[in-house]
Amino acid sequence: MTLIVNGETITVPDEVKTVSDLLSHFRLDNKLAIVEVNVRIIQKHEYGITTLANGDRVEIVHFVGGG
Repeated sequence: MTLIVNGETITVPDEVKTVSDLLSHFRLDNKLAIVEVNVRIIQKHEYGITTLANGDRVEIVHFVGGG
């Protein structure tokens, strides 16, 4: 499936079907992240049930510590 993630067109493996799968694919599943799919902010409890489709626009914002 092809998605537009943070403005970049990427192809993800077939096993990526939900927002939760996508976060796992990017190794962000244990990090605090905000996800928007097609201009809709997805609540954390919806990550596992929100399915992705070819061409979806996804924005992922995650926080990085440092100083």
